[in-house]
Amino acid sequence: MVRRLLERSRTPLTLAGGSLLGLALVLLYLQLNPPSGRYSDADIQRLAQQRIDAIAPTPPLEPQIYAMLRPSIVLIFRGEPGADLSSARGIGSGVVVDANGSILTAHHVIAGADRVTVRFFDGTTAAGTVTQEQPNIDLAVVQVGRLPAGVEPATLAGGIRQGDRVLAIGAPFGLDGSVSAGIVSALGRRFTVEETGQVLENMIQFDAAVNPGNSGGPLVDMNGRVVGIVSGIINPTGQGVFVRELCGSRP
Repeated sequence: MVRRLLERSRTPLTLAGGSLLGLALVLLYLQLNPPSGRYSDADIQRLAQQRIDAIAPTPPLEPQIYAMLRPSIVLIFRGEPGADLSSARGIGSGVVVDANGSILTAHHVIAGADRVTVRFFDGTTAAGTVTQEQPNIDLAVVQVGRLPAGVEPATLAGGIRQGDRVLAIGAPFGLDGSVSAGIVSALGRRFTVEETGQVLENMIQFDAAVNPGNSGGPLVDMNGRVVGIVSGIINPTGQGVFVRELCGSRP
């Protein structure tokens, strides 16, 4: 019985042994005689670097986000439409948040006024009516009759995290359409609005440069969503500015 089993298994075992021996011989041959065209480690590294160098870098998000949101950012001031900004009072910023002409801004920008003037990205102006006020969180809504062509409402969102990149868009010193970049430095801060004395809780601290005129403008995340409204500046020197705005000649 044992003999018959051995005789029956002899053929497949022999075939397996022959296959393993053949494979070993092939590997040995390839090692001693590498085929032409084989790449060395240095060749592989060189080719990989060439591929990496050929890949176009991903364009930065900030210019795209700014271009998308700029038409929805407005300048707000107290004065008649068409008035010169040098004589205007309470210059601030705002952001269009719906197609019906609702504009979100900071309450202290419009505090004490029922009507303001809104200047859009294309230079046109419109009379705005203050329709909602929430001084406890320094927010207000200004309503205009119609929006210029090309204005799309911005998207509001939460979920901002400490360390996230953000953009602040507004009108520092009346220079509307200005943008600065930074990160969220901290969350849950307490802040006192200088103009009204209102104490605000659960505020976003960020290090993007803002100045008088930025108030009411949006703080935007890297998805182009409005995550906050600029309320004020903390400066230990006692000055009411964060950083000086400069204008330079373009070569």
